[in-house]
Amino acid sequence: MIKEVIVVEGRDDTVAIRRAVEADTIETGGSAINQRILKRIALAQERRGVIILTDPDHAGERIRKIIANKIPGCKHAFIPEADATRKGDIGVENASPEAIRHALARVHTSYEGAPSLIDWEDLIEAGLIIHPQAAARRMEMGNLLGIGYCNGKQFHKRLSVFQITREEFSAALAQIEREGM
Repeated sequence: MIKEVIVVEGRDDTVAIRRAVEADTIETGGSAINQRILKRIALAQERRGVIILTDPDHAGERIRKIIANKIPGCKHAFIPEADATRKGDIGVENASPEAIRHALARVHTSYEGAPSLIDWEDLIEAGLIIHPQAAARRMEMGNLLGIGYCNGKQFHKRLSVFQITREEFSAALAQIEREGM
């Protein structure tokens, strides 16, 4: 049983979570997240803690940002887009139980205002921005680090917010370079 309450977008996501682990969920009902749902999430965060596990798409990121901005200290789990896609449909409901368990095993807690351990220059040197393959490299790095895919500016912020260490960053970078990216 997972102690924290997992925040997902819909009923099908809850079904997928329950196939993978024993946990309670709160469903946002999609991207039109309202004050009533935010109050439920805030209460869950206060009492048990919250893990946000939204779809790896634009709408899922929007929901994640709304919740994280309104309710500090949430934990975040990310499923790579490739593991959450079936027949062109992207969503937690499409992820295998193993992919869900893997994402939940790599949860990150956000620390807003935390000092950045990775500089902007590090991202340039690593080819994660201002590089022909920057988007693909960020996607792979985000998957390896368990912080999801995003643009360069948001990627830099996530490295800071989730306190990714230089060692973690270097190990992931070495892995993508070994794979020829």
